[in-house]
Parts: sequence; structure tokens; C-alpha cells
Amino acid sequence: MGDPKFWDNSERAQKHIAGLNTLKRSVLPVVAFQKKVEEAGVMIELIETAGPEEREMYEKELTQTVETMGAELDQLEIASFLTGQFDRNNAIFSIQAGAGGTESCDWADMLFRMYNRWAERRGFTVEVQDVQVGDQAGITKATMLIKGDNAYGYAKAERGVHRLVRISPFDSNKRRHTSFCAVDVIAEITEDIDIEIPENEIRVDVYRSSGKGGQGVNTTDSAVRVTHMPSGIVVVCQNERSQIKNRASAMNVLKARLYEKRLDEQRTEMERFYGEKGEIGWGSQIRSYVLQPYQMVKDLRTGVSTSDTQAVLDGDLDRFVTGWLRAGCPRHRNKDIQIED
Repeated sequence: MGDPKFWDNSERAQKHIAGLNTLKRSVLPVVAFQKKVEEAGVMIELIETAGPEEREMYEKELTQTVETMGAELDQLEIASFLTGQFDRNNAIFSIQAGAGGTESCDWADMLFRMYNRWAERRGFTVEVQDVQVGDQAGITKATMLIKGDNAYGYAKAERGVHRLVRISPFDSNKRRHTSFCAVDVIAEITEDIDIEIPENEIRVDVYRSSGKGGQGVNTTDSAVRVTHMPSGIVVVCQNERSQIKNRASAMNVLKARLYEKRLDEQRTEMERFYGEKGEIGWGSQIRSYVLQPYQMVKDLRTGVSTSDTQAVLDGDLDRFVTGWLRAGCPRHRNKDIQIED
């Protein structure tokens, strides 16, 4: 950056600065933590040489410092797991209602609210790209872009089928129902990844936006549906008033899905990051949310569970996300990571 010619190419300069900021976010917290460790060591030396009254005061301060450092160390450890190629990217998040009819549509709406709350808790921003309303209640499908540092790294932990058990609000006999929804997460592809899509391989349909409107949203054919004919992938975007902007957003999502599909075809591991996740129904869920006859949310991949179901539905998902990240780390694979309240 000290080179006099650094700003001759502003685009390249901005990329270098963005890379520098990314490195700072990784390194500076570790440096700051190391300083706290050194200060704690100095405090221990003071305790050893201090008188009785001063020793009690120093010990109390040291205890508080160590408790704070424990929480910071936990966050540093989690951040160290996010080393994938696209973990720092934004996340394209999709929710699809599955087996269960109206119940599943309502469950999809609950998940949509839950993930919006979770994103807010983490300081991410959410851009809703498409929401398809159910026939009687809830939604059948929703796609949103979650923006923030490491958004994909955290959000990818939620990919899979989610199961809800509760007394149905739509059943006059108050019977217990089971509903399923699928969640898919892919990374937003940056300009560094070159994906070319020939025009003759896509079909673009435009139509009038549905759902909640506003000035110019429901009065023009601004919604865009892009179909990639060779793969059958369909992307819909209708959140912008401009058809041009919706098409650009839809093409970005399509490129991301095609790139993820290409990576999936190259993988030999049993666990796939994209593609068919099996039937959105019994036997394929990654997490169960039981509201009746007892209260329990349990991740079936890691064993992490909690009885505070309301907090989870309000977006308190970090225990499940971090549990999954730890389970995928070589240092933790052979350890018992079951966590219960």
C-alpha cells in the first residue's frame, strides 16, 4: 500500500484492502488475546507477592478476567474452524416445505422467522429474494441472502431436513402432527469465480410480483424466473422493483448453485454439500423440534440438545451451529461433544 502506484488501479487496490481487512479480523483478536494472557501472568505474580488484603482483591479481579477470557477463547476456537474456500462469503439460504401439507407450510414460515432472528443476533443482514405463500397458511418456499463476515461458514451448518412435532393449530381435534422442511445453503459466488452460462441454456420468464407489495412492485412485470435447462435448476427473484435488478440477482444465485453442483460432482466423500438430500420426510432429518408431549430440540448429528424450545425458535441457534462445526473439526471428531442444558 506504500507503493506510489498502488492507487493507479482502484479496483485492484480495493481488493487488496479488502484482503488486508480480512487478515486483520483473523489475526488481531488472537494478538489481543495473547496480551490478556500475559497480563494474567503478571497478575498471578502480584498475587504471590501481595499481602492478604491485596491478594484477595487481585484474586477476585483475576477470576473475573479468566471467565471473560474463557468466552473469548471459545469464539476464537470456533472462528478457527471456518477455513473453507467460501466460508467468509455471504450465504444464499433456501427453505422448502415438505411432507405435511398446510402444517409444513406453517413450519416453513416458523423457520423463516427463526433464521431471520438468528441472522440479526449474529449481526448479519438479510435480503429476502423470493417468498412463495402457501394456499392456506405459511409459505411453501423462501430464498434469502444473508450478508456478513463468515455468513456461509456458519449458515452451512443448517443444511438438511428439519422436523417439527406439535399439537396442530389447524386440527379441530387437537391431534399431534409431524411436519418437515428442507433447508439448503450455498455460498454467494464472488467475481473471482468464473461461471459462464450460455444464453441458449437458460429460459427467462417475467411476471407480476406476488405477496406484500409496494409502489411499483405489484403493478409491473418485475419478477423474474430463470430456468437452467440442462440441470433443471430454477431460480426466482422478485424482491426488487426493477426487472433488471431481479434478473441480475437471479443470475448470481444460479451461478452459485451451478458452481456448488460442479464441486459436488467432484467430491468423493459420502457427505455431500449440495444436491438431493433425500425425501423431505421421515428418516432424513438432521434436527427435531418437539413441542408436544415434551419440550426438546435435538440435533441428531451431534447430540446437542436443549429444552428451551422458545429461545431456539426465536433464533438462539449458536449452540447447534458451533456443535456442528466442532464435530467437523479433526481435533474433536473422536470426542463426545454432546451438550445438554
